[in-house]
Amino acid sequence: MKFFALLSTLSTISALHVGADYPHPLEDLDKDLPFSQPVTFAHLEWQRCLSADHTTPLDIAILGFPYDTSTSYRPGARFGPRGIRAGSSREKKGRSYNPIWGIDPYSTPLSIIDCGDIPITPFDASHAFKQMEQGYRQILHHGTTTPSTHPHPRIISLGGDHSIVLPILRSLKSIYGPISVIHLDSHLDTWDPGAGYTGIASAQSAITHGTFFWHAAREGCIDAGRSVHGGLRTKLFSERDYEIDEHVVGFHRIEAHEIDEIGVGGIVERTLAVVGNNPVYLSIDIDEAKGVVGYVCWVLTMAVLDPSIAPATGTPESGGWTTRELKRYIKGLEELNLVGADVVEVSPPYDSAAETTSVAAADLIVDILAAMVKKTLESQSQSQSEGEGEGEGEGEGTARQTARDEL
Repeated sequence: MKFFALLSTLSTISALHVGADYPHPLEDLDKDLPFSQPVTFAHLEWQRCLSADHTTPLDIAILGFPYDTSTSYRPGARFGPRGIRAGSSREKKGRSYNPIWGIDPYSTPLSIIDCGDIPITPFDASHAFKQMEQGYRQILHHGTTTPSTHPHPRIISLGGDHSIVLPILRSLKSIYGPISVIHLDSHLDTWDPGAGYTGIASAQSAITHGTFFWHAAREGCIDAGRSVHGGLRTKLFSERDYEIDEHVVGFHRIEAHEIDEIGVGGIVERTLAVVGNNPVYLSIDIDEAKGVVGYVCWVLTMAVLDPSIAPATGTPESGGWTTRELKRYIKGLEELNLVGADVVEVSPPYDSAAETTSVAAADLIVDILAAMVKKTLESQSQSQSEGEGEGEGEGEGTARQTARDEL
């Protein structure tokens, strides 16, 4: 009995000694380590956003699309969401203040949640597109903390090959109608599937990561003449591809080399001149790498970046933009009200040992997130000021009426 009492005393002394040497609880240390915890984007809270329960307010959602069945060259983008989240591991609330944007996007009253991935079958493309549209729409119908200015959540999508944008645009059309698209990519992605695109065996197989904008335009998802390609440098079947792109689908083209001639500022000005006040979607294809207030959708394919910077993509094209140029471009569009954005075509199996593509993709998403958060807070502040002004005006009117009644 004395022996066990001695052991208990020694254990207590040992615990006190360890506590003195290591004063921080393990749970505090765990939160501080970028390489610990389950992998979510920037260590954000994870929730099951795809349920029918829409009671939880959701301002901005991170949503993965692990799908690459519609690729035409190198597969692997189904692992893109996982790679991008891993590339964001150094981002976290309280340690992500960006002096260029003047904000830490994670340390605001807005509800920003990582909603995980949409469950997407790799075996049946037709069913996969239905799953993607259903999942996206579920999240769009969540409530927000800012209903007066942004009644629907904004979703930042992690691809996945570029064809995931078609079900996204279908979903957004149900709320906003035809919208403008800012498409940053080395490729057009507006090819007519019946004009030279080989391997078309069915209606579903005609939808690929190179034809989805053509289909979106035919379905009325894109506002013709109010959308922009940026960073183009692709090969064509013929000049007819440009005719379809401009006159059938309705895109304005900015070639990659033009950034050397007019600079990032010139690219921004041309983009804003085309987009106007329309609802807009931003899409960034990883193989590519002001004053206007409207709704915008960005489509960012990592193909827009030069493959020396972002090699992990399915269809690399040399001569792309740098990450610094792309980040400056995004900053130049900060006044736009984005309704959604994506970063697609990240294929981690082709990345460098330093995971440069995944890190670059995650960093670009942080800039997009900062743009969304900053614009939302500014809109809320303006809305509240206008509401207070109206209230004061109503109060003054009531006082004047009371005075007249007394007379």
